[in-house]
Amino acid sequence: IHCQEGPAPKGQFSTTRRRQRLAAAVATTVPFSATMSPVRLHSSNPNLCADIEFQTPPSHVTDPLECSTEYMKLQEEFCLMAQKVHSLLKSAFNSIAIEKEKLKQIVSEQDLAGHNAQIAHLRQSLSQALNQNAELRSRLNRIHSESVICDQVVSVNIIPSPDETGEQIHVSLPLSQQVSNESRLSMSESVSEFFDAQEVLLSASSSENEASDDESYISDVSDNISEDNTSVSDNISRQILNGELTGGAFRNGRRTCLPAPSPDTSNINLWNILRNNIGKDLSKVSMPVELNEPLNTLQHLCEELEYSELLDKAAETDDPYERMVLIAAFAASGYASTYFRAGSKPFNPVLGETYECIREDKGFRFFSEQVSHHPPISACHCESKNFVFWQDIRWKNKFWGKSMEILPVGTLNVTLPKYGDYYVWNKVTTCIHNILSGRRWIEHYGEITIRNTKSSVCICKLTFVKVNYWNSNVNEVQGVVIDQEGKVVHRLFGKWHEGLYCGVAPSAKCIWRPGSMPTNYERYYGFTRFAIELNELDPLLKDLLPTTDARFRPDQRQECLFIHLLFEEGNIEAAALEKQRIEELQRGRRRYMEENSIEYVPKFFKKVIDANQREAWVTNDTYWELRKDPGFSKVEIPVLW
Repeated sequence: IHCQEGPAPKGQFSTTRRRQRLAAAVATTVPFSATMSPVRLHSSNPNLCADIEFQTPPSHVTDPLECSTEYMKLQEEFCLMAQKVHSLLKSAFNSIAIEKEKLKQIVSEQDLAGHNAQIAHLRQSLSQALNQNAELRSRLNRIHSESVICDQVVSVNIIPSPDETGEQIHVSLPLSQQVSNESRLSMSESVSEFFDAQEVLLSASSSENEASDDESYISDVSDNISEDNTSVSDNISRQILNGELTGGAFRNGRRTCLPAPSPDTSNINLWNILRNNIGKDLSKVSMPVELNEPLNTLQHLCEELEYSELLDKAAETDDPYERMVLIAAFAASGYASTYFRAGSKPFNPVLGETYECIREDKGFRFFSEQVSHHPPISACHCESKNFVFWQDIRWKNKFWGKSMEILPVGTLNVTLPKYGDYYVWNKVTTCIHNILSGRRWIEHYGEITIRNTKSSVCICKLTFVKVNYWNSNVNEVQGVVIDQEGKVVHRLFGKWHEGLYCGVAPSAKCIWRPGSMPTNYERYYGFTRFAIELNELDPLLKDLLPTTDARFRPDQRQECLFIHLLFEEGNIEAAALEKQRIEELQRGRRRYMEENSIEYVPKFFKKVIDANQREAWVTNDTYWELRKDPGFSKVEIPVLW
């Protein structure tokens, strides 16, 4: 096509316009680069049209009508494919939703099955707990009924025959103690089984015989009430008279309360007494009588045997490691009674003073003597069919301004004849805080090492932890039982006023726990039930004891002088004068022996040299023989008060 100069004919112009429209239509279908140059040049400058020939489109460019048809087909195919994809996606989403619902249903069914299993397990546990509770209630009811029998039914009055004169004899019928190995506490039993539960039937330290709340086994007790009353009376009298331990009967009816509460000591100015003795030994310092409690040091040694059942159990335990655990529990139990006793001090025994205690219920007999005055040394000896216990202790007291330390020097000894064991251990330091002001409290700290001198199988170390800035746990005890190779066999922990456990918490076993305190113990010097009974003077024993027995000491006897004068009549001066008189008598005897070069020889103990080349005091085996024949009334006894 050639453009001509000048105006174009009408037909030629129409043809040109049609061609331009076709070119514009082609421009929509062909590449931009193939159409841009000629069209734009012609549009921008029409004068170029006469000299420029439009080129034929490339062969690969199709006709516009054909391209439009194919485009429509492609568009239709694309829409159809999009619809198919949409349908597929919709179907997939529906399938996913269905599977999700199925999974939810499966999970919910599994959870329901798990919940049902848990509910069944909880129901089973609840049923077991209810059964155990019912069993425990029946046990407690049995304990309560038997304890009532001990207080009311077993005690009888025996009317003397017409040939005899005097009052009726008040005795108690025997209860045979048939204690089986299964009924006693073992190391494998539960954490809530305690020795104090046995006190209801096996110990007269709890005269009220309260039923224990503990889930503990107690020994089977049969009541041999059909025994002849006269033989029972003879049996009891023979035990008391001869100091024998036949185990056929035990006395009941020990007192459950002291005659009067402790005095008010708030008006005593201790600073005036102690200010000149800071850092010194207080054993030579005379204290006001109001600060004393109605027990002395000799009786305190007996108080350490309150839980002698631990030694009885050790004497029946074949495993040497478990025996050591029980010995450790016994060593710790001796401190439990001191928890409420920081407000008073025991009487200091005078030289030659003695004390005797026969406990048919616990199966032991005990005696002690003050064998030295300067330095003060107290010795004791206790024996039963299962064990022998003895110790000699020297006390050193030091006042540090706000506190007072009590330093014990000596060893404690226990033998178990069945196994040939011989255990020895030391005591820890005792400290009384807030001596001058504030609430007094007592603390024990140090390390106890328990050894079996007849065997090197194991040793035990008990640490009484001292309270400090970094450790606020009071009264804490930690210990281990170690074999020959130094390997820890048992771990011990607890508190000396709450109990001792063996193992690792929370699955540890309770080895020992102290018994409950009596009613209004705060008003009665903080005494335990066992301590309340120690100074009781039985009328049957009065003529059998030596006159040096602590229960005859007038300034200590509550019933005789200390209570009636000090509390009933308010005659504090009389009690103080009596105490001063006894101390002056002791000073006079000491001066007489020094002037005449007389060395004091204890009546019932002798000095020996132990394996560690240390002086020790042991029994000379004369106390019970003299008591039996000819009797202390026919033996020369020094006058102490």
